[in-house]
Amino acid sequence: MRTPVSTYRLQLNADFTLYDAAQTVEYLKLLGVDWVYLSPVLTAEKGSTHGYDVTDPGSVDAERGGPEGFLAFSTAARKAGLGVLVDIVPNHMGVATPKQNAWWFSLLRDGADSPWAKAFDVDWAAGAGRIRIPVLSNDQDRQALAIEDGELCYYEHRFPLAPGTYSPGDDPEEVHARQHYELIDWRRANYDLNYRRFFAVNSLAGVRVEDAEVFTETHTEIQRWFLQDLVDGLRIDHPDGLADPSGYLQQLGALINGKYVLVEKILEPGESLPTDFTCAGTTGYDALADIDRVFIDAAGQPGLDALDASIRGGHAPDYEQIIYRTKRGVTDGILHSEMLRLARLVPANAALSVELVADAISEIIAAFPIYRTYLPEGETTLRSACFLATQRRPDLQGAVGLLLPLLLEAGPEDGAELGRRFQQTSGMVMAKGVEDCAFFRHTRLGTLTEVGGDPTEFAIAPDEFHQRMQHRRQHLPLSMTTLSTHDTKRSEDTRARISTLAEVTGEWEKFLLRAQQLAPLPDGPLANLLWQSIAGVWPAGRERLHSYAQKAAREAGNSTNWATPELNFEQQLATTVDAAFDNSELRGLLDSLVAMMEPYGASNSLGAKLVQLTCPGVPDVYQGTEFWDRSLTDPDNRRPVDFNARRHALKDLDSGELPPSFLLETTKLLVTSRALRLRRDQPQLFSGYTPVIATGPAADHLLAFSRASGTNGITDGALTLVTRLPRGLERRGGWNQTSVHLDVDMRDALTERDYCQGQVAIADILRNYPVALLTPRTAQRS
Repeated sequence: MRTPVSTYRLQLNADFTLYDAAQTVEYLKLLGVDWVYLSPVLTAEKGSTHGYDVTDPGSVDAERGGPEGFLAFSTAARKAGLGVLVDIVPNHMGVATPKQNAWWFSLLRDGADSPWAKAFDVDWAAGAGRIRIPVLSNDQDRQALAIEDGELCYYEHRFPLAPGTYSPGDDPEEVHARQHYELIDWRRANYDLNYRRFFAVNSLAGVRVEDAEVFTETHTEIQRWFLQDLVDGLRIDHPDGLADPSGYLQQLGALINGKYVLVEKILEPGESLPTDFTCAGTTGYDALADIDRVFIDAAGQPGLDALDASIRGGHAPDYEQIIYRTKRGVTDGILHSEMLRLARLVPANAALSVELVADAISEIIAAFPIYRTYLPEGETTLRSACFLATQRRPDLQGAVGLLLPLLLEAGPEDGAELGRRFQQTSGMVMAKGVEDCAFFRHTRLGTLTEVGGDPTEFAIAPDEFHQRMQHRRQHLPLSMTTLSTHDTKRSEDTRARISTLAEVTGEWEKFLLRAQQLAPLPDGPLANLLWQSIAGVWPAGRERLHSYAQKAAREAGNSTNWATPELNFEQQLATTVDAAFDNSELRGLLDSLVAMMEPYGASNSLGAKLVQLTCPGVPDVYQGTEFWDRSLTDPDNRRPVDFNARRHALKDLDSGELPPSFLLETTKLLVTSRALRLRRDQPQLFSGYTPVIATGPAADHLLAFSRASGTNGITDGALTLVTRLPRGLERRGGWNQTSVHLDVDMRDALTERDYCQGQVAIADILRNYPVALLTPRTAQRS
């Protein structure tokens, strides 16, 4: 099996197609990339900017270049010696526009008799034989229905008509009543939907790839890629939504002959991949969390805790209670339809109401510490969640006791449908309740509320970090590591700057309290989040910040929300954002704060990047992040990338024009290119992992490790040295007499400066940049 040394993620859309991607190949090769990692390429909803709303799994998207563009890209990658990794979406399909999705169109036209009815999870009985489509402004708005060109129309929406259900002159409402679908008030999606979705997105319908024919039809094009040697591996989107993830991965592996596969699986701290998952690992959020936290000053936690409590009226937040409330908000709100669907599967002889059972199921899911249990391995977790549910709600003890044995049955047999569907549902609640809500409420330090992280783990010390990396090398050597993705709430450089607040808690407190005086926002936790985010990306355009502030506020759901926006609050929120630009005192304070944070944030960014690129695993570089990239949550993190600027800058670096300051974005390009090239061209330098400990008064400010094999000490591997807690280092007067012992003569791959064997001063090694990547001189000569 061919495996990548590193990957580079490209986001494809109508404005950056496969042909454009092919034009980047030579640059990516020069950068040092080993494989190119593409966002979904199958035909998606027209105008889709992400590609996860696939409408035709049997073709490559014409808007993204079509099959010809895919061939052109793959040919260019092959010519350059680069592998190809492609993101695929087996869990769901895009159904926003029925005419674009032949399967969905057939389902709506022909109902349960459609040959594609088996592809979708529809509870026909719950809809009295009709599938409910939540698009109406209200249930009385059916008077707006019309018949045009043989279709049922509701404003811009178009739906097929079943054969024989319409004659010229018929009342559109009566025609609608004859269809296999029922158009309903969009608000009823929360509690009255009868088809499985992706999370709470009505326009993404779940697909039953556990059905053999559906699997074949959704993977025939994918198989062609491998048969024609167009791709080398796959990234699997949201495997937790599948009925049988392990079975799916086994079937996929057989289809593509055991090629490289990664899963987008969120592992909570301490959680491991199921042992029966036939894949190389995850997409790297677990590594992201570890890398972020080793650059956070644990000494800053008390100050940030106190500030967080003060803006909440003196009450420190209880994260366990926050996520319990947000999960129950999801199960009782936007995903209540899914809870009712599960409850309807409980045998009628249980003599319990559907709502009571739904309440008990919701309570169990709210007690989950992870996204999903995988039975039988996860039996203990499921039992523990049931126990916690009864502790919180003793009145549900009988219902939970009835449910537990049913939930433990999640195999392929027909009687286990409840258990299987429960497994598919728990991750939805976790994602919507935690990532998309609680992470916008727990605002002590924004770095900590990233996908795959637990904000109650504030920081980790180097020794703990080393243990985790050694575990990664032993158990997940081919798993991806990442710092930024299309789904991260904040890009790596934004988080690196925000992390410095743990070192400047006093200055941050003064700024935040004064900002609340100059531009008051009644939601204190949101103000904390907002100003951290603004400081993390400053300077930034007004429109970007307005868009982010509104999304953050609605996701948090405390002062406004998506369903019923509080317009007065949102106007006040917009006024607060405007104050960053228009209030001279506040803008001056913000400029001063960011100027203070900037060198420390840049140091953190370079350190995190070099660690990610050289630690165990397969490092992924998200498009454009070889320059400074200070982005916020999507769509801000999917802005176009200027590859020409990066191409020219790399040529300048290669001509010997090294950045004179580590604050320049070309320094990040230098670090990225030199580390990627070294990993690709001299992989033998990255076979082991050994912590390297400095000596001297500032030793705790150095994070260092050797990737030597271990057979000859640390003489035959790359040595990574990075600065951590730069503000504290500055306060103690710098590196002073701190040094590290080199077992052999070494050269810095960044500066090409040589160092002789023996004790070497860190101040000498890091005189230009806060990071260094040393390699044995023998490796240079070879």
